[in-house]
Amino acid sequence: MERNGHDVRVWLALAAVYVVWGSTYLGIAIAIRTLPPMTSGGLRFVAAALILGVVLLVRGVPFRMRWREFGGAALVGLLLLTGGNGMVAVAEQHISSGLAALLVASIPLWLIVLRMVCRDRPHVLTVAGVLVGFAGVAFLSLHGGSASGSGAGIIVVLLGSLSWSLGSFLSPRIPMPANPFVASTIEMAAGGAALLALGAAQGERLHLGAVSGESWAALAYLVVAGSLVGFTSYVWLLGHAPISLVSTYAYVNPVVAVILGAAILAEPVTAAMLVAGGLIVVGVALVVSTERRGPAVQVPAADGGPERVPDPQPNA
Repeated sequence: MERNGHDVRVWLALAAVYVVWGSTYLGIAIAIRTLPPMTSGGLRFVAAALILGVVLLVRGVPFRMRWREFGGAALVGLLLLTGGNGMVAVAEQHISSGLAALLVASIPLWLIVLRMVCRDRPHVLTVAGVLVGFAGVAFLSLHGGSASGSGAGIIVVLLGSLSWSLGSFLSPRIPMPANPFVASTIEMAAGGAALLALGAAQGERLHLGAVSGESWAALAYLVVAGSLVGFTSYVWLLGHAPISLVSTYAYVNPVVAVILGAAILAEPVTAAMLVAGGLIVVGVALVVSTERRGPAVQVPAADGGPERVPDPQPNA
């Protein structure tokens, strides 16, 4: 299929991915004001899985797969959504949504590290981007939490980013359902169910009378906009736009998140955040721009089929 970067529909879909995924950090921050963090994530992904599953069944999409493919999708869902997205929600109890988004932006850097561990040899400019980006992560971890949150929250979100990176790294390397939407349905169901179980084990209790209308509205936004509209726009873009253009979401989302957090929640934006965030974005941009020129580059995927679908970051 021809991929046209000048189609107005491409730019509308790209704007949706930029704004919707960038805004989900704000949505999480509002949802967990009166909703337990892991429970809210579990409700979000189970609801999104049910909606997407029903839509696929109505459209006649078969859910036929081998048990190994089902297990692969469930494992990826646990790493991406339980370990990745769930830890972002937990961390946002202690750090600002903007700081969380900047730290999550390091995911493309972790993926290069995982490739190097597996004896892959990335381009020298890719390695340079990783070093620049991780310099920003280190600076942000040491100096970015003073006005925007606690050190514990920073550690939790970095662990979540590593979990998300591992899930993204494994997804094209293990058996997965061929249809990316079927794979996503299983991932969200498994990840959401695990979050609900973990929340219950940690003593989280959902008291409906204590949940504010704002938190319910934020949760609904995360289900519909973040997990359904954003993802659908993203998958459509993969078939209609150059991957080099689609990949720019990786360094636009954190900028959108910081702006929204400051404008709506009055979250502090410190000089340390600006400096470190700039280093992270530059490092990620260098990695993405260098990798997309390679002849054998594959962006981390969720479907395991012949055309790899890159995994969105843990705000999706």
